[in-house]
Amino acid sequence: MANDAVAEQEKMRRFRDAALPHLDDVYTLARYLMRNPTDAEDAVQECYLRALRHFDSYRGPAMKPWLLAILRNVCNAEFARRGKEEVPTDFAQDEAVAEDMPMWQEPQASPEKLILRQQDSATIRQLVAELPEPFRETIVLREVNDLSYQEIAEIAGVPVGTVMSRLARARAMLRSAWNAAETATSRPATASRVMQ
Repeated sequence: MANDAVAEQEKMRRFRDAALPHLDDVYTLARYLMRNPTDAEDAVQECYLRALRHFDSYRGPAMKPWLLAILRNVCNAEFARRGKEEVPTDFAQDEAVAEDMPMWQEPQASPEKLILRQQDSATIRQLVAELPEPFRETIVLREVNDLSYQEIAEIAGVPVGTVMSRLARARAMLRSAWNAAETATSRPATASRVMQ
């Protein structure tokens, strides 16, 4: 009995050391897939429970892609359970906008630049959240989680060419949506100047 307890503690320690460094990345993907912070937390918890349950049989690939693949399966199972493709919750509503940079990383920005940076960051998060699911997932795995095309292909269960195509389409959709958002925000200012 004592040997079983020691073995279980050792397994927990190894799992914690291997998996916990990737918790933020797993949560970030869950947040984009589930589009709701509470559902994302539940998905991450289920992901880590499944990973711990199967940790004895884990032999690779790298821990981060393995966890993200489990998370993706958890999210897809939840969508299937709910009987719909996506959860219609607005991602940007719950997202904290302020991101404080340490003083030693960059010179002090003016208050105007800080506001513009926060608005741009919120706009980008919103535009990514509005992408259709396979494109949103691919862009988050590549640009946020910094995974290779091969790792994304393994997680998504698609060929590398499909990953590259989805990534190109996602970037094009984001660029187009960004330009449309910029045009929409510049028109009211122009119209108000003309009226004066």
